[in-house]
Amino acid sequence: MEPAHGEINAVSSSETANTPDFQKLRESMQATQRLWEAVPLKSRLRVIRRFRKCLWRDIATLTSLIPDQRPLDIVSAEILPLHAAAGFLLREAPSLLRDVPLSVFGRPFWLRGVSSLIRRRAIGTILILAPGNYPLMLAGVQVLQAIAAGNTVVLKPAPGRTAITARFLALLERADLPRGVVHLLPEECGPQASEAGFDLIILTGSAQTGRAVAQAAARTLTPTIMELSGADPVFVLPSASIDLVARALHFGLTLKSGETCIAPRRVFIDEARRDALEKALAALFAQDRQTSQTPPNQALAALSTAISENGGALRHVGDATIFTLNAAQASLVDVDCFAPWLALISVASMAQAAEIDRNARHALGASVFGAEKEAKALAEQLSANTICINDLIVPSADPRLPFGGRRTSGYGMTRGREGLLAMTRPVGISIRKRMAWHLLPATRRFHAR
Repeated sequence: MEPAHGEINAVSSSETANTPDFQKLRESMQATQRLWEAVPLKSRLRVIRRFRKCLWRDIATLTSLIPDQRPLDIVSAEILPLHAAAGFLLREAPSLLRDVPLSVFGRPFWLRGVSSLIRRRAIGTILILAPGNYPLMLAGVQVLQAIAAGNTVVLKPAPGRTAITARFLALLERADLPRGVVHLLPEECGPQASEAGFDLIILTGSAQTGRAVAQAAARTLTPTIMELSGADPVFVLPSASIDLVARALHFGLTLKSGETCIAPRRVFIDEARRDALEKALAALFAQDRQTSQTPPNQALAALSTAISENGGALRHVGDATIFTLNAAQASLVDVDCFAPWLALISVASMAQAAEIDRNARHALGASVFGAEKEAKALAEQLSANTICINDLIVPSADPRLPFGGRRTSGYGMTRGREGLLAMTRPVGISIRKRMAWHLLPATRRFHAR
């Protein structure tokens, strides 16, 4: 029987005035979760279908609640991908979350008479630690996946992002999500929440934050999914169009003012073409009106100092900082620094560039520009889990694709079918039928000898 929505009301979704008692919160959310998981999947998906419509109608308000970002960036990089992700769940969740009977073919002979299936169950209550750069899309997709799978969610916004996060939850409640299925935490509660013993923690943030959350989660053996920062490589093959590469890099550094985990950072190119690419980039950035209204980025200033001290060069064009390095200096820019910057790194060959990539600390996304056959061959050698050919960033918003990093860029998957399944635990169920051998009287006499 489907629980009435009014019964799922243990915790207010917007109770953020004070630091909560996390033991009581966890117990309340887990009790609510049992009720929510009992709601049929079709009913849970109806909430997401209604939310999708509400999202589309609320664009003006949502863009006004992220005042430090351009409205066009918010629509294209937050609202449209979230809308698409909701559509993906509506199409794919019924088949991905259904029971999967196992065929008798391949079953061990000594299990004759036993039928088995795999059932997807919700993990429980999931703590989502949201980022500041994509506060709506990244956290939003994770929340939708979690509730579609039957979980409850405790959601902590990044500093300064409570307003947009609260609006997102208000849209879910407008779509008839029962109050208490998602609980909004105060911004400063991350450390306490990470130690509270929820059933899963999903973090989108820096490697430094990831280490702290992992250490806190280890105290209660709480599993984690870490979507951490990248220092994404771009490989420019000799067959690549310099004009296309320049336009792509310009887009990558102006989207969200360069504050994107898969923004282009380390651009590998042969030395003979590096100057041409730098000239094309400088021309594009020179046309931009400078928009930075924030104080100078201290991490970028420190990076600039390190590069200057180690023989690299840099230039500022518009809001962008462009470094020029050689292959021996490439490790200087294998760093987590959110700002509009990139490094043009001259290499003797793409084989050398691929070797540098294999030894890099970060492995999140990568892009390869050039003839498709050559680009595909090089892509097979790269460390990243998200690879674009003759493009960057935008294709990764396809809701069908998984997203996640390796090494310092994290572990585990969010988004796509793998992201949805990561919100579940597979339960194996076996049912003994009449002709199972292992409990027959003759079998018992055999074992007694």
